[in-house]
Amino acid sequence: MATPFLRFWLNDQTRETFLSFMPKEDLPAFRLVCYDFSTRAASHLFEELTVTFRAHTFTKPARLAALGRIGQHVKTLSFQVPHTPDTFLPPLISRDTGQEVEFIYEPHCQLDRNSLDRLSTPTYGSWDVTELLVQQYPPLFHAAANVPTFIKAFSMLSKVTHLIISTPGQEPSCRYRRSIVDYALISLRIAVERNAWRKLDTLSLQAVHPSAVHYLNPHVGYGARPDSPRRWRQIRNLVIHMESFEYDHNLVDAGPDHLKHLHFYLQTFSSTVSHLTFHWLGEKGLFPLSLSSENILEPSSPRQACPQRCHLALKPLKFDKLTFMTVDNVVTDSSQISTFITTHRRSISEFAFEGTVLREGSWDDALEPLTRMARPSGWKDKPEHEVMEVPLMLSPPSMEELAEGVKQSVRQKQQQKELEKAQQQRCPTPLIDSLGGLWGLANPMDLAYNWDMGMRVPQKGLDSFPASAAFEAISSALSDESERKQAVKQGQAIFAFTLKNSEGKTQSWYLDLKDKGVVGKGEAPEGKKADVVLNLSDADFQKLVEGKAKAQQLFMSGKLKVKGNVMKATKMEPILNKAKAKAKL
Repeated sequence: MATPFLRFWLNDQTRETFLSFMPKEDLPAFRLVCYDFSTRAASHLFEELTVTFRAHTFTKPARLAALGRIGQHVKTLSFQVPHTPDTFLPPLISRDTGQEVEFIYEPHCQLDRNSLDRLSTPTYGSWDVTELLVQQYPPLFHAAANVPTFIKAFSMLSKVTHLIISTPGQEPSCRYRRSIVDYALISLRIAVERNAWRKLDTLSLQAVHPSAVHYLNPHVGYGARPDSPRRWRQIRNLVIHMESFEYDHNLVDAGPDHLKHLHFYLQTFSSTVSHLTFHWLGEKGLFPLSLSSENILEPSSPRQACPQRCHLALKPLKFDKLTFMTVDNVVTDSSQISTFITTHRRSISEFAFEGTVLREGSWDDALEPLTRMARPSGWKDKPEHEVMEVPLMLSPPSMEELAEGVKQSVRQKQQQKELEKAQQQRCPTPLIDSLGGLWGLANPMDLAYNWDMGMRVPQKGLDSFPASAAFEAISSALSDESERKQAVKQGQAIFAFTLKNSEGKTQSWYLDLKDKGVVGKGEAPEGKKADVVLNLSDADFQKLVEGKAKAQQLFMSGKLKVKGNVMKATKMEPILNKAKAKAKL
């Protein structure tokens, strides 16, 4: 038994596959079996590391030693600095005068400071300020401002590919107060910039406020160097979940500073990021990629401008390599969406506006650049109202199970055809040819020649549309009464699909999710009109349901035409999600 096991265990592919499926809670016990098990399983057990910052997180030698042993395996680092009542700092008060002492922070990044330097150079500006900080501020502050310990700890995490930063718990009333969290973010940023994290390509900010991104911006002060932005330009995937805040459009000083911090921070990634996801937590916020066009961020007049503030006009954001963008819970204008689409038309292949409310304009105006890209401008002269072409948002992962059901339906149709051919083989050729009238075949080309049997066999029209099996799967899913009612409640529309096969013939199917919740042949039920019409080839439709192609890519390349109500078109995804469970059975 030892030899087969060793063959299995010493094979890298089989061993790594086995360990990847082992539950994380079982890996610690598995590592206790022997030294080799412990070494091999370590990369899977410590692949993700969560650090909640405390006063002794990076200062205790035992913790640094442990980090040195597992740091080479860490690929996802989650750094949490929660806001608490203890993290907010009071003003420094002089013991002699009782006056507030001004404290200008300048981080010290030198890793190895000898005892002589420590005695001759104060840690915080001057000896008086250093003494006040030691006496009045808690140990957590000094740990957060200890940049060298951050640099040393992060040097042990050279294989990190995904960095997650989370700063939850900030009260709205404390957003302008000095906090220990701010100093921890500065130290974290400097540590990332000073270490060789060459594999870092994904950054996630969870439950942060715009004031936090100000300290994460490598272009501002606090230890920034000319080469500081270099490490952040590696980021290809950027995910931001930001806490929203109240602002007043009529009051220039109510919120613009925070929005400017966000705008300048996003500008850091304008030349490299390809996937961008932004979500406002709580109340709806402004469209983060169009802040330069907001009235509250326009430069103030010289009479209103504060001399200590910068009132320059914001430069519009342009992401050169952006291919995927999702924003959620935003309020914006149709002109801002239209400008975004036009500006990024050469690079972007998929975008989604979820939970979006338009202050001005309509969705027809917002998505108007898409119609110009897909069709000539003369289409506007046609007498069509409330109708336009829009990209259909479908999620490829959600179509996998549906694709499996489609393949199964195609196999069933092929088996049925073989059964019919076996029965027809017993009939003479003239009799089989005469059956063409029963099938309603007026064109002799509708009869296919069967070389195995030496006779012409009639084919039904649907057989030349292999992708039509998808509608059988959807119909099966809608046969359940509860699923049908829920689908009708979500859809509230009639969806039509017009497919063209390889022979140039077209065929239409409809999904009546307005009244009955049924699937039928044709563009719409008798006496009704489809709300949404999709035109594409049968081959492309099959790729679409199998997840091999994206709807928006087909649309941008001109292979998919969608006509219909804008809001109705976006409801196809949940309907198909309802069908996938049935399709898999």
